[in-house]
Order: sequence, then structure tokens, then C-alpha cells
Amino acid sequence: MSTSAPAHPRRRSRRLLATAAAVLTLVAASACSSAVDELKTGSGERQEGGTLRVGALQDIIPARIFTNSSDSINVLVGSVYDSLIDYPLDELEPQPSLATSWELSEDGTQLTLQLRDDVTFHSGRPFTSKDVEFSIKTWADPVWTVQLQRTAAAITGFDTSEEHAITLTFAHPLSNVFDLLDMLPIIDSETIDQLREGKAFVGTGPFEFDSWSPGSKISFTRNDDYWRGKPALDGIDISVIPDPQAQVSQLRARQLDLILGASYRDFESLGKDDSFHVSQWNGSEGQVYVGTNVTNPALSDVRVRQAIAFALDRQRVVDEVLRGAGVPISLPWPEYSPAYDQEANSTYDFDLDKAKALVDEAKADGVEIPTLPLTYPAENPIYGSIAQIVQADLAKVGIEVELDPQEQAQVIQQLIGAKFPALWILSHGYAHYTPSTLAVSAYPFNADHNASRYVDEDYKAAAESVWKQKPEDVEPAEYADLSEALLEGSFLLEIAITLPQDASSTRVHDVGQTKRGEPIFYDAYLTK
Repeated sequence: MSTSAPAHPRRRSRRLLATAAAVLTLVAASACSSAVDELKTGSGERQEGGTLRVGALQDIIPARIFTNSSDSINVLVGSVYDSLIDYPLDELEPQPSLATSWELSEDGTQLTLQLRDDVTFHSGRPFTSKDVEFSIKTWADPVWTVQLQRTAAAITGFDTSEEHAITLTFAHPLSNVFDLLDMLPIIDSETIDQLREGKAFVGTGPFEFDSWSPGSKISFTRNDDYWRGKPALDGIDISVIPDPQAQVSQLRARQLDLILGASYRDFESLGKDDSFHVSQWNGSEGQVYVGTNVTNPALSDVRVRQAIAFALDRQRVVDEVLRGAGVPISLPWPEYSPAYDQEANSTYDFDLDKAKALVDEAKADGVEIPTLPLTYPAENPIYGSIAQIVQADLAKVGIEVELDPQEQAQVIQQLIGAKFPALWILSHGYAHYTPSTLAVSAYPFNADHNASRYVDEDYKAAAESVWKQKPEDVEPAEYADLSEALLEGSFLLEIAITLPQDASSTRVHDVGQTKRGEPIFYDAYLTK
């Protein structure tokens, strides 16, 4: 497999409206109605200068800078760093970035990449093959707790004899190696210690890290020497605003230009106002779910977990919380995934009678179900609303839960460390990538170590099978086995596919989004 780059490739960063993907045809047209108003605002011509003011819910945590665990982290990584390849939003077809072309060996165990020779880090140091080796080895180090650690660790050989080419050798074929190359930011080895301390974030991207006031503000300035060409914006200022309503108020008051942390209801309202754009990003889907700690005595019985799955009123969540911007699911895969199976996806359709019968059966066999804590991030407006619906649903079948809102950082710490006492609500990603990435990489799913503490040989075998071969060699039956193992284990209970949204004033143009969920401001500009 090989491809080559045009002379000056540009990251694909374009606005996609809700109608762009068939998987979300349920999305209400009104939810993003004002996005088309961009055609009517300002001169429509790219203008230079200005600082984009962005509202985010969560601050950065340097030790988790490569975990995609907060909206501020997503802005930082998408602005400061480049990856070797880029996936377009609408497909898993790698496009050139810092790598200009590549060739995968016939047996799938070696990948040779040709690298750009005109790229420098923000420090002025030239980018070389040694930086690719360093970045992959950094991700393979468990200390960083990245979700693709296993895939990075499966790269066992690095031929860096040429400055602008590298050959990677794998312990076995990797069906998701291009997923890794899309997600992996190229990291500066000379400032890694400063990165750990939050003092410097040095990459090759369109914006340079300027300053960070913890809990308050993160600033970036334009990289005038960016290899794709100088960005239009002078800089980006992120304001950390944990209150979603405050973000909306500041956007309306023109104190912010773009917000990332509103509720779907607020995005729906803003989308009906001609003063704002609302963008919805098809291709960077997430999934909201209920997680279970299977070592909790009440949840160790699979019948209780399956009862919870049947009791979840997914359509109510989609209608009331997501405002139509979602699809109810039993399995994580979006419709375009090679692992998607429509019939299997409806396995746990809403059925209170089945749920109650399973609970009664478990209790008759001596399973005690005390009141269970349901943990979720307090800052994100969707989680609290979903938690209340889940609490009401489970009460109807004899499972009492106590709502346990916590700070985002604490919730992520429990996710990574598998420390949840019982139930939790979060979102996950990666199901829109190669299916093996989810099964061997994501914190909630990793067959070797997951947040549920779920261990099952059939699940592990299914995950390993779809991972340790070239993607084109994976048979549909192998994906079916993986899905069956997920459904039978029921350690993670999907609710709905969701799409990220953002809202901006009409003076903001050409904001993009990566498949990783990172806002892209390289093409963005402001009009008066």
C-alpha cells in the first residue's frame, strides 16, 4: 500500500452539516440551521489577523496531554502538533501530512514512510526520522497512559539511517497502524521534561504554545514558519469556563468567539439565531455509555448488567438530551464501520419487562443489589441529564442508584486506573476508526486491561484476532465474533452515538475538525 503527497498538502478541515452523514439522518434540521449563514456574513474573503477567543469546559493536565481527555487538550494538540498522516473526516483513507508517502510490506510487518524535509519544530530544530522514533516510543511508555499504547509498543524496530525516511518493524501485522499514525502527535524530544511540567509544548503545528494560567487561560501564537503556510489568525486564547451557561452567555455578549462546552439544547437554540453558526461534525463520532465495574458483587452477575442494558431508554436520551443529534445503539460501531451489524445493534432495545425479569431472577438466586453509585463528570451538561434518566429507568426495574457527580479530572483518573466503585457515565471514541483500535486500545474496552476490570478469554481472542493482521485480511465473521463477545459480556452498555458540536459568532469562518475530535484553526479567520 502506498500513496504520495501533492507539493503542499493541506489538512482537510471543513465544516460538515448534519445532513452529510446517512447515519444521523435523524438529526433535526433546525439544530444546525444557522451554519449555512456563513455564506451571508462578512466579505467571505480570508482576512489576516485577530485572536480567536475560545471557551472550553476543562483545563489541560500535562501528564494526560496525549489522552484526548478534555476539550482544552484537544485544542492544544490540534493546534501545536502535526501527525504523520491525516484521515479525512468521512473515511479511513490516510492522507499525507508529515509523511509524504508509505509502503507496507506484503506480510504486513514493515512500513516504510518518506518524510517531509522542510519541517521545523517551533524551537527551529529540523524534523527528522529520529523524532518519529521518539514519538512512537513515548506513546509506548505506559507512564503516559495513552489509549494506543499497545499498538505503539508492538512497533519493535526503527530504521532511521535516513533523516527523512523511516522503516518501522512490527511484532506482528497491525490492522490499525494507520490509526496510530493519524493520532500520534510528533513530539519534541528536547523539551519533553518541560512538557511534563506544563511549561512548554513544542511541536511542528500551525500555532505555538505561549502561556498557561492553570484553571484560567491557555494562549497560542501563530507559527509564521509553518510548513503549510502561515495561518490567518494571530493567535488563539482558550478560557477555561466550567459552567456551560456562562460560555453561552459570553458568546452572546461577544466576549467569546467560539464555545465548545454548551449543552445540545443550547446548541439547538443558538442554531436558530442568525447571529451564530452551529457546526456538527460527522466523522468524529463519540458514544455515550454506562460503564460497570464487574468486580462489584451486584454487577458481577451478567444478568444484572444485561438488565441495565434493557432498561436504558436510549431514544429518550437521544430526543431529550441530544436533541435528535444521535442514534440509539447496543454496539459502538457507526453505520459505515466494517463491524456494523444492524440486527446485533438492536440486541438491547428498551424493554422494561425483560430487564425486570432478569433482576428478579438474579435476586432469586441470592444476588443482592444495594444502592449503586453512578459517577459522571459534573462539568459536562449532557452527563447530568443522562444520569437522571438512567436513575429513573433503573428504579423501574428494582435497581436503585445514587447520583455521584465529580470533577472531570477525578472521573478520568478513575477511568484510567479502573477505580470506579460501581456504575459510571462517560463518552468514548475510537469506534469510528479501525474496529481493532477500540478493542485493544480504548480505556473502557482494552481486552488486556479495561476500566470495568472485565477479563474474558473469548473477548480477548476476538480482539487479538482482528488486531494481528492487515486490515484488508480481516473477515466479517471475525468482526461478528468481536461484537458477540461485547454483547455477551455486557460490561459496557452503550446508549447512543453522538456528534461533537460547537457554536461561534458569524465573524468566525472555516473552523475544521479532525477525526480525532480536535478543532482545527489553521484555515480559520475572523471578519469584522
